[in-house]
Amino acid sequence: MTLGVGGSTFEAELARLSPMLDGIEPISVTELQQRVEKAQRLLNEQGLQALYLDTSTSLHYFTGISLKLTERLHGAVIPAKGDIVYLSPAFEEPKTREYMRFGDDVRTWEEHEDPSALIVETLRNKGYESGTIAIDPATPFFTVDGLRRAGNRFDLADGRSITAACRQVKSPAEIALMQRAMDISMVVHKAAARCLCEGVTTTEVQAFIDQAHRKLGAVPAGAAVQFGEATAYPHGVPYPQTLKNGDMVLIDLGGFVQGYRSDITRTFVFGEPTPRQREIWNLEKAAQRAGFEAARVGAACEAVDAGARGVIEAAGFGPGYKVPGLPHRTGHGIGLDVHEEAYMVRGNKTPLQPGMCFSIEPMICIYGEFGVRLEDIAYLTAEGPRWFTEPCHSVDDPFGYEV
Repeated sequence: MTLGVGGSTFEAELARLSPMLDGIEPISVTELQQRVEKAQRLLNEQGLQALYLDTSTSLHYFTGISLKLTERLHGAVIPAKGDIVYLSPAFEEPKTREYMRFGDDVRTWEEHEDPSALIVETLRNKGYESGTIAIDPATPFFTVDGLRRAGNRFDLADGRSITAACRQVKSPAEIALMQRAMDISMVVHKAAARCLCEGVTTTEVQAFIDQAHRKLGAVPAGAAVQFGEATAYPHGVPYPQTLKNGDMVLIDLGGFVQGYRSDITRTFVFGEPTPRQREIWNLEKAAQRAGFEAARVGAACEAVDAGARGVIEAAGFGPGYKVPGLPHRTGHGIGLDVHEEAYMVRGNKTPLQPGMCFSIEPMICIYGEFGVRLEDIAYLTAEGPRWFTEPCHSVDDPFGYEV
């Protein structure tokens, strides 16, 4: 039996868990204000008049406000010069002010009014009669369409040049929050593996993973749990599976701490690995390591993908995205969103910078047999890459109990 897999129960593992949030510090108001100032510098450098933020993780990033997207416009405008302005339905203004951590300018719209016109009116009030508005990439079409009609003296541009430039390089405070989220999720991974037994279902394991994150103080982000042949599919299959001896097990999970994400995948065998399972698992580990070694300051993001993919192709898989092989990019940025800039994919020439955080997960998919994905998150320092969590140790001891 694979070390660290089986031998316990959901009830026993939940009883062992206690909150892991001691010492956590939220993002400070000073840092939020510095983010707005950086956005304003970029707006001026790019000749843009303002950045519109919709109800999105970018709104959270710049203001600390976290709201759910609805049909009612709720957001903020960062002008190239001057103070940030918050936008709110009139009846929600008191709640909006409760959420605000800095600033005091709130503009409102009534139920019968066009909220898109409020964005334009706000810009004109700030002294801009024309120019270009950078739009939060997560803005719904109905708001963009409304802006086209209400602000025909303004051009609209993709705000990614502002939001991604700010968000893809993490501060020490962000990295600390992500580290805690990763630490919590690693505890959950080990506990989930210990709970496995023949006859358990994927849905039972998923329920435990959510409960465990909550018990440890994190907000669960959901989990993908796959057994046997279903592990060959990167995003799972639309039906539950029941575990049997010899199955490959793939568990991809994460949680939130102060809005910041973890994302870790472990793949191992329930029982004794076959020679074929051992071969592919070891190849996956080598590919992940090659991706990590390619992550150097100044290297293009695509170098991480090329490093990992090269190992897999050299073993006879692929080439490119062909299956059996690696059918998707090697990694993605992560922070407030599980998938964000910058992506580790062919063609992405973005230079890697200290503070970037990204997954390295060159999954090997063999439809009809099984798949193996080992996913850990790296962050780049001036000296090179570092792991938030230690990668899998071996196919026989994936969690490193005997290291």
